[in-house]
Amino acid sequence: MTSRHLAIDIGASSGRAIVGELDETGRIRLTEVHRFENGLTRKDGHLCWDIDALWENVVAGLSAAHQRGLTPSTVGIDTWGVDFVLLDDHDRRVGGVVGYRDPRTEGVREELGRTGVLDFSEHYARTGIQYQPFNTAYQLVALKREHPEQLVSARALLMVPDYLNFLLTGEKANEYTNASTTALVGATSRDWDRELLARLGLPADIFQPVRMPGCSLGRLRPEVARRVGFDAEVVLPATHDTGSAFLAVPARDDHAAFLSSGTWSLLGTELVAPVTTPVSAAANFTNEGGYQARYRFLKNIMGLWMIQRVRRESARPDGTLPSWGELVSAASTAHEQGFRAVVDAEDARFLSPASMVGEVRAACEEAGLPAPKTTGEVACVVFDSLAADYARTVHQMEALTGTPFTSVNIVGGGAANAYLNQATANACALPVYAGPTEGTALGNLIVQFIFAGELPDLAAARAAIAQSFDIKEVTPHE
Repeated sequence: MTSRHLAIDIGASSGRAIVGELDETGRIRLTEVHRFENGLTRKDGHLCWDIDALWENVVAGLSAAHQRGLTPSTVGIDTWGVDFVLLDDHDRRVGGVVGYRDPRTEGVREELGRTGVLDFSEHYARTGIQYQPFNTAYQLVALKREHPEQLVSARALLMVPDYLNFLLTGEKANEYTNASTTALVGATSRDWDRELLARLGLPADIFQPVRMPGCSLGRLRPEVARRVGFDAEVVLPATHDTGSAFLAVPARDDHAAFLSSGTWSLLGTELVAPVTTPVSAAANFTNEGGYQARYRFLKNIMGLWMIQRVRRESARPDGTLPSWGELVSAASTAHEQGFRAVVDAEDARFLSPASMVGEVRAACEEAGLPAPKTTGEVACVVFDSLAADYARTVHQMEALTGTPFTSVNIVGGGAANAYLNQATANACALPVYAGPTEGTALGNLIVQFIFAGELPDLAAARAAIAQSFDIKEVTPHE
């Protein structure tokens, strides 16, 4: 066996610690050593992440790996994008770690345009980042409006994985792929856009040096090493989970569409240069930073968040929730019985409704479609609507990039959803290759493998993934 490596992969609803190693045949072996729940809670009037709990689970993941006899030589952390932590001059947190679903950014884009501070067309041309109401740029403007004293007190801004890396190593840095989600990094410079920061009235000195994935941040702080029982080197993967997930796609050619399917659906492709045209802006595609200075040209789609909420609202009288398999089977049954209804999965009404089931029914009724009555019918609407959105997005990408796509390659938890995979193949009229399900953790790990010299490059890493995991092919049919 070669050395072991640890991926701490934290999503919006759960996190996991996964040890990866290469066996003597060159196959990748994964061992999950720790799993935990994550979510937003209301604090001081805002939806916030429990960053202390996340840190304790990072420590628990390292400790669990060591206790299982799987002590890693390197560690990498990835999380979602856009959310951040502010530190004062004593490295104490300033304010809460507000989550992207908090409504504090409502109307910020419109206000910036109306007052002449920053029109979105220019913003997009500078950064290449699609409009999302929760982009970090808008969060910071909202914070400046509500709590200007917090920005005055701040001496450092760290994205969520940057902060966890700081706790591990004592080093402050902004990793590129996550920094790009702020909509404050120049699309071509790959560095903070100082003019943009000045226009928005943001203190430039709180932003840290941008570091590229694949580099070392140093070793564990002595007190952390003592607590977990070993020392290790902390390596920057693509700390934005989508950046890691895209790395794990075992694409068969250069004309593959990539779909990271989790709480969000991120559908796109890899490019060597950003597309920042007005047409791309109007289609709301983004150019997020990727490994080795690539660009992830993609669209952020509502994703499995919708069905996660439906599941939560479908508790049985005893409080238990239907399994994911039961929801997929119920959707399939509804489809076989002839139920058909598709809504716009990108509609902001589905971002954080009081009831997702009620919102789906209302959207169907307003569109003159059959209103779903059973949980299976609601699930059918969600899955078919996502598949239709994927097809629209693939066609838009083909027009914007001039690339005819040959397949849709799905990684992440959604790759296990047989109904959605088939609906996606049918809607896109393309073969779907589904798997691996642990795409984000794998993408995190292969950067560590390459850093350690155990794999020579990304092409070899993707070949190892294809060799190591069961990838299901789903062909389209009527």
